[in-house]
Amino acid sequence: MIYLDNSATTKPHPDVLASFQQVSDKFFANPSSIHQLGGQTEKLLLKAKQQAAELLKVKEEEVIFTSGGTEGNNIAIKGIALEHQNRGKHIITTEIEHPSVYEACESLKQLGFDITFLPVNQDGVVSVEDVRNAIRKDTILISVMHINNEIGSIQPIQEIGEIAKAHPKIFFHVDYVQGLGKIPLQLNNSGIDLCTMSGHKIHGLKGTGILYIKSGTKLFPLFHGGEQERKIRSGTENVAGVVAMVKALRIIKKRELDEINHVHSLNKYLRDNLSDFPLVEINSPSNNAPHIMNFSLPGIKPEVMIHMLGEEGIYISTKSACSSKLADESRIIAACGFSKERATSALRVSLSYDNTIEEIDVFLDKLRKGIDQLKEIL
Repeated sequence: MIYLDNSATTKPHPDVLASFQQVSDKFFANPSSIHQLGGQTEKLLLKAKQQAAELLKVKEEEVIFTSGGTEGNNIAIKGIALEHQNRGKHIITTEIEHPSVYEACESLKQLGFDITFLPVNQDGVVSVEDVRNAIRKDTILISVMHINNEIGSIQPIQEIGEIAKAHPKIFFHVDYVQGLGKIPLQLNNSGIDLCTMSGHKIHGLKGTGILYIKSGTKLFPLFHGGEQERKIRSGTENVAGVVAMVKALRIIKKRELDEINHVHSLNKYLRDNLSDFPLVEINSPSNNAPHIMNFSLPGIKPEVMIHMLGEEGIYISTKSACSSKLADESRIIAACGFSKERATSALRVSLSYDNTIEEIDVFLDKLRKGIDQLKEIL
């Protein structure tokens, strides 16, 4: 098996699975229970939060454990919108956000919010000046992803953070799901008020995640019924999942630099070879994140190629896994100004430190044969 769909999800690290199993077996009590086992479980939960804060270089109270990227993005965006709507109902975001941000913003229109979806250039990057110029007196939130999940474009988060600092009444949210473990992002004193992370993108488990919430940032909770996670996310904590999330975070942080260098070399090798392929049009910019390569095969349905490669034990994808079953054009590719034919034929290869040059060679060989075979029936 050659797995090249790591932006959809990664294979859990053995140590992560072991930590989840151990905690599930020995610390299964409810951390809110007042008996001894509940107390021990609560101590483990607090220790995990302390470790997460140390790894992210933030305060313990700024770490909220979630079920992943979608929940984290919804808590951040809707929580800010509902809490601060009396001050303003204007939100700034981009046309290429993940569905959990894009559709969350769209849903707020029904409550009277005004959303500005900023365009991007052909490289899939938003203009810092466009962000600055979009700010109004009633703007309460800016939400911009760090790395795009389809094409790997990197947004100017540091520069936007400086803009946010100059407007202290505007909150800045960053979807860091695809960036964590690939490209470092400073949270402390960055202008970022909220930052979303997901466990299963860093060889952790599905159903685990972190939402960084800067001290002093007030949100309206989406869940009620308890006082867990500073009353922001009520519900019995998934302690085994939390420990597994922190374990994955620790592993990926330790390997971060090595992974970036390794995956970058794979990406360059892949791009250099794809450039010589017939029909292939590369959509990912040359300075994109190292783990994502997006390209189109105009005239060939992406699902046909995906199934053909799947029969060879090679797994790639099209769009975001959250919307990949919708047989329409990629909103992201279209937003970059590419043709509909290109936007409806895009494929995504996403890498991890587990992948090798040998695997890329096999993929390239099977892809070329697949293209040749499909060209004969076009």
